[in-house]
Amino acid sequence: MRKLQLISGRSHPVLAKKVARLVKIPLSPVEIKNFASGEIYVRVGKKVRGNDVFVIQSLVSPVNDNLMELLILVDALKRASAGRINLICPFICYSRQDRKADSREPITAKLVANLISKAGADRLLTIDLHADQIQGFYDIPVDHFVGYPLFAKYLKKKRYKDMVVVSPDIGGLKRANKMADLLGLPIAVIDKIRKKHNCAEVAHVVGEVKGKIAVIIDDIIDTGGSIVVAAEVLKERGAKKIIVCATHGLLSGKASENLQKSCVDKVLFLDSVPISKEKRFAKMEILSIASLLAKIIKRIHTGQSLGVLFKWEKKGRRL
Repeated sequence: MRKLQLISGRSHPVLAKKVARLVKIPLSPVEIKNFASGEIYVRVGKKVRGNDVFVIQSLVSPVNDNLMELLILVDALKRASAGRINLICPFICYSRQDRKADSREPITAKLVANLISKAGADRLLTIDLHADQIQGFYDIPVDHFVGYPLFAKYLKKKRYKDMVVVSPDIGGLKRANKMADLLGLPIAVIDKIRKKHNCAEVAHVVGEVKGKIAVIIDDIIDTGGSIVVAAEVLKERGAKKIIVCATHGLLSGKASENLQKSCVDKVLFLDSVPISKEKRFAKMEILSIASLLAKIIKRIHTGQSLGVLFKWEKKGRRL
């Protein structure tokens, strides 16, 4: 492990420190600051020549600053002759812009992939991309992990009865199906029509939710509008309790306030993105991905297979 180094950007230092403690190596010093003009300056404070470097940076708000900071970090490491540059970006910005939905629109997820690949990164690790096919946008290896097994493990420990896993839209049905398989539960899906950005209209619910604990599983909660509406519909259909599980809690605008006031009983997030104290609310609980990231780092550095981390045990066995 002598040639292993961890570097943190400024977007999520708390997660980086947790990972460093579990890997049992200190974060390498790095100076990052903004000039008066707004330009970003980076200088790595320790020799990296020939080393296996892991950079932890979640691409959250301020999105463009954090993305540019990551690219500059990669360039600094490349010019310092780092042996391999591995990026750990639990959340990738612009991942919802993965296709042209209308004429004269960009595919910004592909642009971000080009920037990261061309900057000089050798490998990218992320969690719950908005669409699986985004992996193909990159010209470097991408390790795409998912968050639902961590939620499944939590729910299994709580020993809830009469649960049903709910997908908030057709696009998330695959994720809901896999989580339901882990827990041995039935599934339901909400048929959602999106008429404009950050605004959705629920058409109807497919599946039985009456008298059950409805567990909504999603990848991102941004403004929270869609989830609040979905919860209200499930409540109207007779769900006795509603638990929301989402990997990335962006919580833009009044999302926290709206979720706290809603009929949702509990909201579970992963710490893939930083959630400030101002955005936290009584119904929220945060599960950490630090242990998973530490295992991944060790396996990549020592050349071990990551396949075992993708294989989640089925119902009746230890999650």
